[in-house]
Order: sequence, then C-alpha cells, then structure tokens
Amino acid sequence: MSKRQKNMRVVMVGVGGFGYYRRDRMRETGLFDIVAAYDRNPQALKACADQDGAKPASSFEELLDTPDVEALVISTGATFHAAQALAGMKRGLHIFMEKPLCSTEAEVRSLLAMQRKTGVVVGVGHNDHAHDPASLKLREMLAGGYFGTTATFEMVTAHSGGLEISPGDWRGDPKKNPGGMLFQCGVHALHKLLFLFGPIQDISAVMRYDVHSTKTADVAHCLLRFRSGMVGTLSAYHVTPYRHTFHIYGTERSLFIDGRAPAYGDPSIIRTQVRRNCKAELLKPCTLGRGHADLCGGLKSFHHAVRTGGEPSPSLKDGARAVLAVFAAERSAKTGRRVAVPVL
Repeated sequence: MSKRQKNMRVVMVGVGGFGYYRRDRMRETGLFDIVAAYDRNPQALKACADQDGAKPASSFEELLDTPDVEALVISTGATFHAAQALAGMKRGLHIFMEKPLCSTEAEVRSLLAMQRKTGVVVGVGHNDHAHDPASLKLREMLAGGYFGTTATFEMVTAHSGGLEISPGDWRGDPKKNPGGMLFQCGVHALHKLLFLFGPIQDISAVMRYDVHSTKTADVAHCLLRFRSGMVGTLSAYHVTPYRHTFHIYGTERSLFIDGRAPAYGDPSIIRTQVRRNCKAELLKPCTLGRGHADLCGGLKSFHHAVRTGGEPSPSLKDGARAVLAVFAAERSAKTGRRVAVPVL
C-alpha cells in the first residue's frame, strides 16, 4: 500500500489549544495528512501550516469545500462540536471529534441520527481505555472476582481551573458548560466507569453553584446506579487543588488509586488492602498492567474503522453515553429527583 493510499487525508478545525496536542498525536501515528485547516487564531493556523503542511482556510465553510479528503477532525470547544460534525457528516466526511461530545441532549440525538443516515465513522477523543493496559487489567480483576464481591466505588476528579474562569468565558455559561467540572473532566471519569461497569441506569446528584462567580456547577456529587447492580459515587470540583482518585471496595480486597499528576513529576499511587476480619489492614503497593496507555490508540482505531469497517473505540455512542449521564445529573440536582439515563 502506498503512503497516499495508507494515509487518511483530513481537514481540521481548531488547530490551536488542544488542537496542538491532537496534531502531535496525529503525526505520531503516521496515518494522517492534514490537507487544510481552519482556526480563528491566525498564529495557530500558521503553526499548523508550518508543522503539518496544511493549507489555511479562511472559513469553516471553505474548509469543508476542500476536495479529495476523507475526514474532518474537530478540536474546537464543545459548543461547536455538534454543528461542525453535522455539517461534515452531511458532506459524507468521517468525523473525529474531541470530548465532551456536545452540550445538549438534542444535539446528541441529532448526531446519532445523522450517523445512522450517512453511515460515516465517528470517533471521539476520550481517554481510550480499550488501549490502556491498566484499565484492561482492572476490568479483568473485576470480572475475575479479585475483590470478592465488588460492593461499591468512589471516584473524585478535581482541579482549580474554575477559579480562573472570567466573565464572558463559555466555561462559565451553564448552557455551554452544563455541570461545570462534571462536563469538562467528569465525562472522562464517566467514560472509565462505563468501560468498567457497563451502562448507567440512573443518577441522583447535588451541586453547588455559589463557590465562584460563574453560573455553572462548582461542586457536583453524583450517586450512580448501574444496570449491573453496581452503585457508587462520582464527585467533580473545579474550585479546589488537583485530585484524581478512584477507590474500589470489595468483600475480600479494596483498591486505592491516587492518579496524582505524573506529567508534572507527581507519580501515581496504587495500593491494595486485603480483608483481615475487622482488623486494621495495611495498604500495600500494587501494579495494574504492564506498559503505558497508547495515547494514539483512539486515532488508530478511528483510522482502522474507516479503512475496514466497524466501530472505533471510543465511538460516538461512547461519547454520547458519557454526556447523557452529565445531563441527567444536572437535571437531578435541579429537581431533587433521581433521573434515568437514556439507553442507547
């Protein structure tokens, strides 16, 4: 197969910000050629032209008119995802888009309907647990009874980025950032929980909106019930120092993961605790899987699905399940009721 046949010719919107990271990963795979790009930031657009050889487009509409391309890569803010993806799908382009998938349940329905109509492949830039040895090992441990009967879990995702949100920033607008941190980073946590425990049945949530000056949720506590019978909690804050923890509690063993921030020189901590009949149990070091997650796994899966058929991982439905859980949580917080999560 020649390079031209192998590489996917794509156009890309949003090449600065997180788009820098996405372009780095695309180059790393050696599977994509960015033919043309559009960004409102002229410096970012120039960088993409210099680094990737992409022809600058003067508008998103002009970008879509680029001939002889297979896919559209979307690395813009979540409020633009749905409209841009729908426009690309109508042109018959395959879509790779970042998380969170979109900002409303109506947009989720529109994306799913358009994919069914057009038959294009849609991949989503979530953390890719299908190509992560630690996530695969953890799912194996859960299925194999390593914890005895798995009773429950607790997950926390937090950082102080919400305190940096200024007036007029889209992240402070509840219509564009529903659930606050639960929408921005909690979708990654939900994606992992869905990978490990399966579909969520319903959610009960309480939220605070008064810690900072934005109108989005500053604090969210969610009680999740899964169709498998598993129950657990997910908490998300964007007004406190960095924290990403995941605890699994079983009748024989419990597992404690403090994700820390390895990229900033703060290594993760993983400990297990074996039951000793009501005595104080020691926390002992534990290793999950061998090797590191493939940061390009989702892109490779998307490329493979376009070339050979099937669903990429993560898929459009994976992205949809995560944001539908966020939307259900915010409805629960506002109504004081348990809210069902739609089945896909």
